[in-house]
Amino acid sequence: MNDKISVLVADDNDEIRNYFVKVLSRAKDIEVAGEARNGREAVALACERSPDIVVMDIEMEYRTDGIDAIHSIKEAMPEIKSIVLTIHREDEYLFQAYTAGAMDYLVKTTSTANILDSIRSVYHNKLNIRPETAERILAELSRLRSERDSLLFTLNVVTKLTNSELEVIKAVYHGGTYSEIARERHVERGTIKTHVNRILKKFGAARMSEVIRMFEDLNVLEQLDTPPE
Repeated sequence: MNDKISVLVADDNDEIRNYFVKVLSRAKDIEVAGEARNGREAVALACERSPDIVVMDIEMEYRTDGIDAIHSIKEAMPEIKSIVLTIHREDEYLFQAYTAGAMDYLVKTTSTANILDSIRSVYHNKLNIRPETAERILAELSRLRSERDSLLFTLNVVTKLTNSELEVIKAVYHGGTYSEIARERHVERGTIKTHVNRILKKFGAARMSEVIRMFEDLNVLEQLDTPPE
């Protein structure tokens, strides 16, 4: 009976992949189940050879190739565990990796001892999320929650805007002055200022630049706006 931990290594860089294969091959309790150069190969080999663990790079054929591969492997063979080994430190990647089903997230500059420890801990279901990792995940969740709340608030206010108020926002977004907007809409400048005051009140903003920034940050105007010809 083979009691070694079988590991599939996925990385598009031949030198890096070969290096980690050599490191893993030297460990008495680990065997390399295969090598993949991209997410597609990783998924295919995982389904074919059923390794215990896949050590996965993130950015291979495209930016989140490895994360998508982890998700596919998790869906097809949930018993296979995945560890991310990447150059990316960004919280966005870390959060996406754990959401896809990764059990651990390591940067390639970490020591080989830590990589081997991670593989063994994941295999034996003994890995606890590192404190710094948990802190980053919580921060990302907080950011997403804040972004969601801001979007809901903005969309809720948008539903209460009149057509005239929405058109004024679009015109200001495209750089129109109050006088220019008034001429284009064939109304008095004071009418535009009245619309603006109502808009500011609905959004709880002090100036139109704050409203425009709110729309830009959440890409709301991209959905609502058709640039004038």
